[in-house]
Amino acid sequence: MSTEGHEITVSGVQVRVVHKAIKNLHLGVYPPNGRVRVAAPLAVGDAAVRLAVIGRLAWIKRQRAQFAAQERQSARELVSGESHYFLGRRYRLRVVEGDGPGRVTIVNRATLELRVRCGSRTATRERVLQRWYRECLRELATPLIAKWEAALRVRPVGWGVRKMKTQWGTCRADERRVWLNVELVKKPAPCLEYLIVHELMHLIERHHTDRFVSLMDRYLPDWRLRRRALNSAPLGHESWSY
Repeated sequence: MSTEGHEITVSGVQVRVVHKAIKNLHLGVYPPNGRVRVAAPLAVGDAAVRLAVIGRLAWIKRQRAQFAAQERQSARELVSGESHYFLGRRYRLRVVEGDGPGRVTIVNRATLELRVRCGSRTATRERVLQRWYRECLRELATPLIAKWEAALRVRPVGWGVRKMKTQWGTCRADERRVWLNVELVKKPAPCLEYLIVHELMHLIERHHTDRFVSLMDRYLPDWRLRRRALNSAPLGHESWSY
């Protein structure tokens, strides 16, 4: 159970407050722009939330400074010479025009070869690349989801891959459905496993409670390191909104 969230301002910081049926207050700062979110117990009012935020203002500012300094790509034009990422590794794009169907191939562990029809537009090239990213993410995620379904003894109704602007992934616990952000395929492989465990764990514990953290510690002891790697990896050029 949760109530509809609302915004408050604390010492010039916009804070999203969401009330849930939880025991403890949880404060987080999220990439890429340092969004501040507080999950608070139903009985906790805004005055108590303000005090909690004020008590952690220094930490919030440090987190935001880290996100601001994070490497970001410029807008991609899908032309030869650009840098693109796959599993945390930077590849140089090589566009090859021809008559066959569009496809992507990794060449010599350093080049991402994008084959497209002659005269193809940027949007067409983007579709070919995104289709390849989605296929790769599905291939990588399938055995990991099977592994962690067995380990956690959970079974989502289904899972899928899609482009998301606000989250690396999400679990709709009421529907028992997991979604993965296609951008995950650009991050180091351990980040994908962390995200899958995180989302499947919500089928056991719906909210980010102390029990949720304890379960993450038990099943994936280095999850904090993986989360840090995910949030510190270079970001795309998109202006993410929350």
